Amino acid sequence: MTQRTGELAEAKYVALETFRRSGLAVATPVWIARSGERFYVFSEGKAGKVKRLRHNPKIRLAACDFRGNVSGPWLDGAARVVDEPLVIADANRALRLKYGWQMKFGDFFSKLSGRYARRAMIEINFAP
Repeated sequence: MTQRTGELAEAKYVALETFRRSGLAVATPVWIARSGERFYVFSEGKAGKVKRLRHNPKIRLAACDFRGNVSGPWLDGAARVVDEPLVIADANRALRLKYGWQMKFGDFFSKLSGRYARRAMIEINFAP
């Protein structure tokens, strides 16, 4: 892991920038957690960022605050929507470990409302 990816792993929020078909970048603040050499974020399964990733895996990440105000350098990477149940379970463990009661609280209410099953887990890789 490089210093820059280490900074992203420690950040509470990161701006996840995905790209529309037109090439226009769209940034969204998200939680992020690392498991091994991979990074994970989650989103509602029909969110725009998930749709954009299905067409273009190119992403950029930068540390930010909860409003998306970027506070660090951008890092290029690639992302994919994960389908494998074991990878999803590992990613959820990493997110719960990092965000503790906040993640557990969010999971609880997401399960009550039925949104939990509609989540998409996103795996992020950085080019060497």
